[in-house]
Amino acid sequence: MITCRLILPQRQAQEKNPERRTMSNAEYIAEDRAPGDARPPSRLRQLAAASIGNAVEWYDWYAYSFLAVYFADQVFPHGAGNSLVPLLSTFAVFAVGFFMRPVGGLLMGALADRRGRRTALTLTILLMGGGSLLVALTPTYAATGVLAPVVLVLARLVQGLSVGGEFAASTTFLVESAGPGRRGLFASFQYVSTTAGQLLASGTAALLATLLTERQMGQWGWRVAFLLGALLSLLGLWIRRGAQETITERRAAERPGLFEALRRHPRQSLLICGITAGGTLAYYTWTTYLPTYAQVNAGFDKGDSLTVGTLSLAFFALLQPLGGLLSDRIGRKPLLLGFSLGFAVLAVPLLHLVTDAFLSLLLVQCAGMVLLTGYTAIAAAVNAEVFPARVRAAGIGFPYSLTVALFGGTAPYVGTWFRQAGHPDLFPWYVAALCLVSFLVYLTLPETARRPLDT
Repeated sequence: MITCRLILPQRQAQEKNPERRTMSNAEYIAEDRAPGDARPPSRLRQLAAASIGNAVEWYDWYAYSFLAVYFADQVFPHGAGNSLVPLLSTFAVFAVGFFMRPVGGLLMGALADRRGRRTALTLTILLMGGGSLLVALTPTYAATGVLAPVVLVLARLVQGLSVGGEFAASTTFLVESAGPGRRGLFASFQYVSTTAGQLLASGTAALLATLLTERQMGQWGWRVAFLLGALLSLLGLWIRRGAQETITERRAAERPGLFEALRRHPRQSLLICGITAGGTLAYYTWTTYLPTYAQVNAGFDKGDSLTVGTLSLAFFALLQPLGGLLSDRIGRKPLLLGFSLGFAVLAVPLLHLVTDAFLSLLLVQCAGMVLLTGYTAIAAAVNAEVFPARVRAAGIGFPYSLTVALFGGTAPYVGTWFRQAGHPDLFPWYVAALCLVSFLVYLTLPETARRPLDT
């Protein structure tokens, strides 16, 4: 009789939720309870832990690019008669941080697989906050000479390590925290929070520039934004410390090797690259480079381009949960195929529609972001569903971050290079071609929306 009483509730729960019927008893428990904790985790708290922390991470990351024009002269010496040398040097340091992301994806991802997702999320936000504090305290070149750029480079390396690991850890944490049939919705908050951080960084920079004089901004105003980032990191740390671990006790006892994901799952690693290539190029083109593209190729006003960018980013953030919910209903593949085929066909005509008119750029940017949502809203879910739990974070982190560095991070440079070479019309074809490559990859993907997640 005792046995019957124990088994019957499980059978009733399985009948109410067919998706769980294929899970083992250990997996069933792991989905609703953190290891070693008798209380079911609050899914809202789990979502906040990943999302708010991720927003803080990206605030710190983007604040650098928005404020570079103010601190470049403070940290780098002028070249012989060339006033652009400090700014160019500052953006070179930005690129160095970008290429630290694959290292962060590998190291922090491996930590998340070996020690738990929450441990990795705690470390990434500490690193980002520490990097921001180091930027805020960077001495001037006039006061310390070469030590100033050395400190800035060190700070940016730490931030690059952090943001590379953040995607790997927060992606796995979000998807593993989701309830049945909600992985797409939870995954969509990866880009909701990323966009929120970007908007917060641009808004903070704009507010400081409005309240302070140009001289004040150059002397000390830019440091305020980075000090704020360090303080926000403490808030994110507090929220994350209250989150619950998402890997089972059995998984926590395992210790996968640093390169185990690459060695044992080479096909999945290549799949992550193919899934990401077109998406990251389209993302950085539409969210970061398009205002510059409009300025360079259509003579668009600089101030108006920033306004358009802000409006379109807010619109983009609102679209993400809708895309995630839709993927939970109809599957991941229709959205991925719609995104990639849409950009393969429409990238060229859309970019050719950009003129110096405000409405022109706004419509083009918002139209692209509707298509882009088919990738961004579910990228975290698709990536997490490719790898087994044992090596999920490291398996995602390294190939994803490497692909972003190669194709996403270089999008503004490639677009500018085509312009300087006298072939600006080739850049839209480059975007279309890479999205076509990803379309072919998506055709080979199995549908994973309704599959139980390996835990």
